[in-house]
Amino acid sequence: MEEEFLILRLSFLTFLLTAKVFAITVLVSRDSISFEEKLDAKKLITKDVSSINKACEPLTLEKLSEEKYLTARYINKNTIICMKDVKKYENESVIFDFGGVKIEKKGKVIYENNEFIRIKKLDGSIEQIYKDGRLK
Repeated sequence: MEEEFLILRLSFLTFLLTAKVFAITVLVSRDSISFEEKLDAKKLITKDVSSINKACEPLTLEKLSEEKYLTARYINKNTIICMKDVKKYENESVIFDFGGVKIEKKGKVIYENNEFIRIKKLDGSIEQIYKDGRLK
């Protein structure tokens, strides 16, 4: 009887030790994260899970510390962060130099000629700025 109990205790101990060895460390959202929000380590926690979805390549803390990421979709609270859920942050800003005044606008230049510049803003709207400084 004591041998069976000892074997049972040893097998339980072995199970606990191997469960930690085969665990996968992932980043999980602490709070809900909005669409195209800059990913911050303060909103994430690390957890060890036994298995993840095959389609999910988990984002690691090392990758997050090396590069800046934006979310590619809305992420709910307590959700594992996958690489398909994020995209690399690219600084898309345009600097206008009007002599002594410099203005920085967020967006991409989509058209430019000698009179004006068209910018596509982050929200999708298009703004036209004339090179003499007026908006329209």
